[in-house]
Amino acid sequence: MTIPRYTAIKEHIIRRVDTALWKAGDRVPSENELAAEFSVSRMTARRALAELGEQGVLVRTQGLGSFVADARPMSSMLQIHSIDSEINARGNQHSAEVLTLEEIKADNSSAGLLGVSNNELIFHSILLHSENGKPLQYEERYVNPRFGPEYLDQDFTAITPSTFLSGISPLTEASQAIEAVCVNAGVADVLQISINEPCLKLSRRTWCKRGIVTIATLIYPGSRYRLGGHLNF
Repeated sequence: MTIPRYTAIKEHIIRRVDTALWKAGDRVPSENELAAEFSVSRMTARRALAELGEQGVLVRTQGLGSFVADARPMSSMLQIHSIDSEINARGNQHSAEVLTLEEIKADNSSAGLLGVSNNELIFHSILLHSENGKPLQYEERYVNPRFGPEYLDQDFTAITPSTFLSGISPLTEASQAIEAVCVNAGVADVLQISINEPCLKLSRRTWCKRGIVTIATLIYPGSRYRLGGHLNF
């Protein structure tokens, strides 16, 4: 059975993307170039590019052309979402491993950021979040017990710390900072990456009406994750 010509063009492009001959950001041939190569009308070539754009394979920019889309998952810099909801929204499976869950004394740094006294008891957790079994986020968190007294009793393989805390102390404010970093050998081993691989580090502090709830450090392998957003003016 003969396949439609626009489908042949789509499969041609997808094969080159899947085999990494064309990488994220690479410009693909124009409508005119594809029309000449496949001996079809420009309208047929345009349909192929348009459908690949709708499917997220390509990004089309007026006046510039079509480019291979970045397939890495992207989180918004403008909103706060729990990592499990992000992963589930992509149709993938979230899993979490609890590496540390304990009560500790606040040091100068954590006490200042949480707004508690030095040596006051606070909660500390470290989790590894994975998408379809591949490590995606290393999460280290300090929590003010006043706003999450049952934090240490939770099963964080079933509910994320973010979901639990926002449920009992609804967030009213947040601050975030993003850096490009290399991590130490311990974190690299947990994330199953080379110690030389660049990572995204997101430092977040959140408030409820009564005070600072938590400070969190979220680390993502740069090759598996990206941050972005869209503003309307």
